[in-house]
Amino acid sequence: MEKGNHSEVTEFILSGLTDRPELQVPLFGMFLLIYGITLVGNGGMILLITIDPRLHTPMYFFLRNLSFCDLFYSSVISPKMLLNFLVTRKSISYTACAVQMNLSVVFTDVECLLLAVMAYDRYVAICNPLLYTVAMSRHLCNQLVALVYAGGLVDSMINTFFTFRLSFCSSNIINHFFCDIPPLLALSCSDTRINEIVIFAFTSCITVSSFVTVLLSYVYIISTILQIRSAEGRRKAFSTCTFHLTAVALYFGTLLFVYLRPTSSYSMDTDKVATVFYTLVIPMLNPLIYSLRNTEVKDALRKAMNKLLTNS
Repeated sequence: MEKGNHSEVTEFILSGLTDRPELQVPLFGMFLLIYGITLVGNGGMILLITIDPRLHTPMYFFLRNLSFCDLFYSSVISPKMLLNFLVTRKSISYTACAVQMNLSVVFTDVECLLLAVMAYDRYVAICNPLLYTVAMSRHLCNQLVALVYAGGLVDSMINTFFTFRLSFCSSNIINHFFCDIPPLLALSCSDTRINEIVIFAFTSCITVSSFVTVLLSYVYIISTILQIRSAEGRRKAFSTCTFHLTAVALYFGTLLFVYLRPTSSYSMDTDKVATVFYTLVIPMLNPLIYSLRNTEVKDALRKAMNKLLTNS
């Protein structure tokens, strides 16, 4: 590649998860299975919540949006990743790289913010049950989801602008399996200090604010649950938010590991594995967590299956 500014770059090469030829086909099979489960699980969750009137509540409204986010989050990364396991030249055009990075940032932010909104929803439902239907009105739910997507779009547009204004003049090989911000910054021959400040500011604002919202919500939730006198009442209250806590722990635990571990322990290979987990594995696990640990979802699924078998 000739030395120059980023306008001379027409494509990037993705190094992928590994350069070992004997692992390409097994990894293709594994990630194809993960992607298939993600599509079926999240698509099924969206359909089930849409068709069952008993699930037309704020909690399931947010869960449907989480499934929508997971479905498209995985679809931004998986198809290109799967193709690259089977081809020799793992190239991606300059424009496609920018679009992939932009959308991945959008859905990363949306997932964070949605989990925070869902924690607030559980807080209102458990701590103020008599006011729940009034406090979490349909209008407010729509507003919260709109703000979540607006926040993700603003962050992604700013990060995409600052990343792709850089010069890429020494190499076009991205040491990752998709176009992510850190490997692109490492590839640039420009001064990336402004980019690092922008990333830190926006990532900290969205991730930390979401995490603090979840933490505070569950401090109040647990405090309220512990005041319930009957053991059965405490068990039912805990069961309504256990699945959400599981999803939160998985997602934020991985994000905090990626972004807050010491620089001295940084490793691109470790970063790739952690990124696989929160971009591909967690979107697959979320519908399983919410369906296997939720009686209402299992009942709705059983009803839908019975109706399908009866009609057939």
